Amino acid sequence: MHPLRTYIHRFVSLTDAEWAPLAAGLVPRQLRRKEDFVTQGQLAPELAMVVSGSCRLFYTRPDGEERTTYFFFDNHLMGSYQSCLTGQPSQFSIQALAPTELLTFPYALLRQLFEQYPVYERFGRQLAEYLLLGTDARLAELLLLSPEQRYQALLHSHKTKILERIPQQYIASYLGVTPVSLSRIRARLQADDAAARSGT
Repeated sequence: MHPLRTYIHRFVSLTDAEWAPLAAGLVPRQLRRKEDFVTQGQLAPELAMVVSGSCRLFYTRPDGEERTTYFFFDNHLMGSYQSCLTGQPSQFSIQALAPTELLTFPYALLRQLFEQYPVYERFGRQLAEYLLLGTDARLAELLLLSPEQRYQALLHSHKTKILERIPQQYIASYLGVTPVSLSRIRARLQADDAAARSGT
């Protein structure tokens, strides 16, 4: 099955007739490493399915510091939903961390399908609920957990691709710490683990 159709089937099932107009609007796109799909401060009216590769969602503070907030991998739907919904410039950037293959489509097409097919309206509602739950979980993690607890939570989560495929500086940014602090956290946890195994 087509990867985007498979993703949508996590929420709703599409008939061939319902899938056809979305399939017809898909445009393949390749991103080079460090190339933006979305640029902070610019309009971002498209969504994309990641076929292969990896991307990060981040924002740049007024002092020039970048803060990474999310990662996208294969079979992930991504875009600046805020820009799509409001028609305003995006507050975030999305950048490829490796050569990345996308299938893009305008959000306007999805909005049109919401009007034409009730199944797409259900998909839109369930996708919004899914994204809201993810945003709430991420916010709670940042507000309620210490940096070390956030790293431990990452180690024990299903987000293994972050640990396997993302450079350490971006993992540190995602956790809200400096790369030096992340190295210290990792060293401390490894020492604790070694002490526990030795029984000391």
